[in-house]
Amino acid sequence: MAEIIRMPRMSDTMEEGNIVDWLVEEGEAVEPGQTLAEVETDKATMELDSYFEGVLLHIAVKEGAVPIDGIIAVIGEEGEDWKAAIESAGDAGGSGGSEKKEEAKEEKAETSAPAATSGSASGGSDDRVKASPLAKAMAKDAGIDLSTISGSGENGRIVKRDVEEATSSKPAPAPAPAPVQAAPTGSAAPAAAAPTPAANVPSFAFNAGGDNFVDTPVSQMRKAVSRLVTNSKFTAPHFYVTVEIAMDKAWEFRKKINEVAPVKISFNDLVVKACATNLLKHPVINSSWREDAIRENKDVHISVAVAIPDGLMMPVVRYANMKSLSQVNVEVKELVGLAKARKLGNDQMTGSTFSISNLGMFGIEEFTAILNPPNAAIMAVGGIQDKAVVRDGQVVPGKVMKVTLSCDHRVVDGASAAAFLNDVKASLENPIRLMV
Repeated sequence: MAEIIRMPRMSDTMEEGNIVDWLVEEGEAVEPGQTLAEVETDKATMELDSYFEGVLLHIAVKEGAVPIDGIIAVIGEEGEDWKAAIESAGDAGGSGGSEKKEEAKEEKAETSAPAATSGSASGGSDDRVKASPLAKAMAKDAGIDLSTISGSGENGRIVKRDVEEATSSKPAPAPAPAPVQAAPTGSAAPAAAAPTPAANVPSFAFNAGGDNFVDTPVSQMRKAVSRLVTNSKFTAPHFYVTVEIAMDKAWEFRKKINEVAPVKISFNDLVVKACATNLLKHPVINSSWREDAIRENKDVHISVAVAIPDGLMMPVVRYANMKSLSQVNVEVKELVGLAKARKLGNDQMTGSTFSISNLGMFGIEEFTAILNPPNAAIMAVGGIQDKAVVRDGQVVPGKVMKVTLSCDHRVVDGASAAAFLNDVKASLENPIRLMV
């Protein structure tokens, strides 16, 4: 019996997967453990492996988004009837299956609908062409006859990219001729105006209609980020506490430790370590809201925000309080590399108890961050600034850094947030504490 391959849940927050590329073609033999395709989830691009041995009889969705449990392929013995397997599964698969159902509905409607009149011939021809609803809407807005477009989708179906290509190659309409005003009766026609020398103005094209824009499809990661921050911001009541930290001793400490350390310690490593060593002293900060309970975490797992081109990833440094500065440095670098390559495993992206977002390297002095659920707190770290400061009654040059703690007020109160930040401040202003 042929085996149905469905879209698996590859992360705890995944709702659909986006098939990027098939590494096996229809008709090829596959083995258990062999990679079938690359799938973009809300957190990373992952490999989809086969659990079965046989022949890849059918690819239901060649590319695009597929909901969890949607049918994406069929594996069985050579020559086996894959259509019967899909029918016995009770659905038509992922997005590809839904398109087929939609096409069937459209074709049925076309068969039962009366013939279009000459007054609606243009709309009628478009309705009879196999095209996605989005493609039809785009073609209508662009004034393009769908019957003039060749579809690149399944069974010649016209999809968004086909309309975009047709729109880009469509010649611009010729400018309308200037109206000619008739001369009054009984008078001579006005003489033609003498040609005016062209002004020395650089020419450029623009859309007088004011609708110059580019629509970029939303990636699975951007969708996930959108859902996460929206849910966090409007579910958890945020409040913010900011403190300014004197980083002069930390600056000198980093110079000295890098003379002997096996790796080059960064200021971000110092921040991670300072938070890690103080979280267990302030367990409410290392907690999470669970609706019917507040979970106090006994381990310290710190997620570090990493910006990538189409979103944000939060890899996790596990047991950060038990690791040296060098270990923190090595692990963060490895996680950042995997995040940018979209190769993080699910265990490297889940289970955090506290989060840090650092924009200091971009010259940002101060900002606030949105909570990373279910964490009760996230610390936003600004850059180290050279400023005039007052010490012992004297104005002297100093190095300062601002950090802001965003807290879930259902779990954390202001006094608890302030106490934690003051201890982090003390650790960074006397960094020898990070070594004990």
